[in-house]
Amino acid sequence: MTEPAPAQIYADLGVRRVINAADTYTALGGGRLPEDVTAAMSAAAAHHVDVDELLTAVGRRLAELIGAPAAHVVNGAAAGLAVSVAACITGTDAAAVGLLPDTRDRRDEVVILASQRNSYDRAVLAAGATLVQVGHADSTPPWAVSAGIGPRTAAVLYFSGTQFERCAPPLPEVAEAAHAHGVPVIVDAAAQFPPVANLTGYLDQGADLVLFSGGKGLRGPQSTGLIVGRDDLVAACAANSYPHHSVGRSMKTSKENALGLLAAVERALKLDWDGEYRRWERLLEQYQARLDAVPGLRTWIVPTGRLGQTCPRLFFQWPQSIDATAADVERRLADGSPAIAIGVEDPRSQQAFINPYSVLPDEEEYLIEAVAAAMRALSEGES
Repeated sequence: MTEPAPAQIYADLGVRRVINAADTYTALGGGRLPEDVTAAMSAAAAHHVDVDELLTAVGRRLAELIGAPAAHVVNGAAAGLAVSVAACITGTDAAAVGLLPDTRDRRDEVVILASQRNSYDRAVLAAGATLVQVGHADSTPPWAVSAGIGPRTAAVLYFSGTQFERCAPPLPEVAEAAHAHGVPVIVDAAAQFPPVANLTGYLDQGADLVLFSGGKGLRGPQSTGLIVGRDDLVAACAANSYPHHSVGRSMKTSKENALGLLAAVERALKLDWDGEYRRWERLLEQYQARLDAVPGLRTWIVPTGRLGQTCPRLFFQWPQSIDATAADVERRLADGSPAIAIGVEDPRSQQAFINPYSVLPDEEEYLIEAVAAAMRALSEGES
């Protein structure tokens, strides 16, 4: 099989090209940057501007495009979570902003569902807040959210996506419980794009601030994040963000990244997503036919991404007679050159998936041949 051409700028450093058939993971560099995004970033690099003025203008333009009350650019969804929590603690009070992460006598508790605890919730702590856990790992009734709200509650945090929502009450119920106490709701929807409707959908369900990664499905710069939401809270996010001196000062958003994200959102709102979805389906159907020819392999296509995004995936499962776990197959493909990243939900299982979102045209044939060859070798007992 013919290998894709090496990515010379990486090859010069001895770094292998990775064919990303897993997801828009940060560890793999996020989503691919389209040419119009890189063009906007290159144009931005040619001149100096007042960064505060630029971020205000970009936020205003993003809000108009999306149809949100207000928007703000940060340097990633985790940064967005930190400055959103800071915003709910300080508002636009300059003295309070300047003191963080010292919260003094301000409301500084953030309610989080036990079933949604994950490694990203530590961004809350960066703002000087304290997490108040409610509910249980397998369930959180709305009354538990209400019970966790007290006189020091600054916000309620909700993580979106099928993985996080499985044992959580629906967002509208959480928002109703929080708003009954006058407390805002922050939704971390980092990977929840596409569909386009999600850019305003969480606000429609009661969220006050919503965070998206700019570098995943939106295909903007990896080090960008998008905050949309209430005017007053977005203004407070800006007050706590670069270039101002608060907890977000170190989370620097360059002029190149700001205009790159704007170009990415403009592109995303114009793109024929139905056409993209059909193209992905056709590609996966071709892959499926190739993998079905491998003895013992079972395949099926699911219509959504790992966290419920509108991107199909092709799953393949091998029989128990093959002594290899998903982690083994994942490692085997990752050790090649170019490396291949496939999707794995349970490393102990005997199934994996192919996500077409980030696969380039010159990688398509090599990818499926490499996966099929690996599975044939394993079925024949090769190590």
